Amino acid sequence: MDQLASLLPYKLAAVLGWLALLLVLERIFPLARVAGGLQRVAKNLSLAGVNALISPLIVVPVSAFAAAHAFGWRPPWWSGWPGLFLDILLLDCWIYWWHRANHRWPLLWRFHEVHHLDEFLDASSALRFHFGEVALSSLARAAVILLLGVPLFSVVVFETLLAFNTMFHHSDLRLPPRLEKALSWVIVTPSIHWVHHHAIRQDTDSNYASLLAVWDRVFGSRSPTVRTPEMPIGTEGLKDRGLPALLARPFEER
Repeated sequence: MDQLASLLPYKLAAVLGWLALLLVLERIFPLARVAGGLQRVAKNLSLAGVNALISPLIVVPVSAFAAAHAFGWRPPWWSGWPGLFLDILLLDCWIYWWHRANHRWPLLWRFHEVHHLDEFLDASSALRFHFGEVALSSLARAAVILLLGVPLFSVVVFETLLAFNTMFHHSDLRLPPRLEKALSWVIVTPSIHWVHHHAIRQDTDSNYASLLAVWDRVFGSRSPTVRTPEMPIGTEGLKDRGLPALLARPFEER
């Protein structure tokens, strides 16, 4: 727990700095020019603020408990830099399937839908999650940590890389086409993830990868749709809503 606490300030500073940089750059070099106003960004950051408040109460203790009580079966070679690389690979594969489950299971979709109701995309969209989804995700991640004996250091490194890339691939930043095409063979880029936020359910239920782009190709969930600047973003048939309504959305009768 002390190890995790010492790493968190550095992670927070790096993530906030990257967020601020992307929010500025995507408004100087936008692709879609539909990043929305400050009110929308403030709403997304407010949801992130709620999650920041519950993180020390739920997410951090759950992860720390899982790491402290993890099964000790890992062989000696699964350590050091090779072990860290393997941990990142496995955690990224896990989050691919967890993301896919959030689209398939109605209970999980109730919470994940809050993320998809955003009708524009920018870096702040990467922080727009319902606190219920964050809590459920921490429990699912704890099970993986417990079973695989993933060290807290690996978890923090992976979560930091994930935060950097999710802000990047949600951003409205216009990249040189050749650069984005090259990057998209390795990591998830805006050209991939914007299709996941296309307001057509068939595309929404595709392109689930979060860090490494390989998983959608391996598991057959890559959409053939090509992102365009005018692509409608959001949830098919639904409109975005205010902060109180978003917090209440998962508990509404359907």
